Amino acid sequence: MEIIDCKAAEVSTFIASLDEMLANIQSLVKNHNSPLNGEKYLTNREVCRMLQVSPRTLQKWRNEKMIPFSRLKGKILYRESDIVAWLSTRAV
Repeated sequence: MEIIDCKAAEVSTFIASLDEMLANIQSLVKNHNSPLNGEKYLTNREVCRMLQVSPRTLQKWRNEKMIPFSRLKGKILYRESDIVAWLSTRAV
């Protein structure tokens, strides 16, 4: 049975490949373009927490077209910037 220590060629090759993978991942993260143009979308639960309302109240506001939302494959999403803008118009 051969013992491989940190000076072995296999270990050096392995570490070099890890360093290369890390560099590639960092490059991807740095150059990543969000498919949603950097916009954050919130779920019903997140908006309910943010506004401190019940899911039923949020549904009522949607039905009455009081709050902006989008439907994507049956899932309801809220653009965070829309919610913030909506809140600022309602502030007294």
